[in-house]
Amino acid sequence: MTQKNRPKWFDHVEQKYPKFMNAVEQLGKAVREEGPLDEKTSNLIQLAAAAANRSEGAVHSHTKRAIEAGAKQEEIIHAIILLTSTIGFPNVAAALSWADDVMREK
Repeated sequence: MTQKNRPKWFDHVEQKYPKFMNAVEQLGKAVREEGPLDEKTSNLIQLAAAAANRSEGAVHSHTKRAIEAGAKQEEIIHAIILLTSTIGFPNVAAALSWADDVMREK
């Protein structure tokens, strides 16, 4: 996520707890580099996990990251609607609305 797209709370936590945030960023980098999945696919998977976890902030974040990695709007929607039989329509509908918040900005 580019620095200008980050929520203000993220910058606050980063300033207050720099070692913690550095460790979180390093973990994210390490797990992405461990396997063969490309950046777009990795973010679509993390987007699906965020939707399943009902994390609005993470859905926003991974939607932004997926777009930055080249994901098309149709791929983002598909990654979320694939979850319908697993997490249920109400959860999918919520995640679609959160992703739409970001896609309307782009």
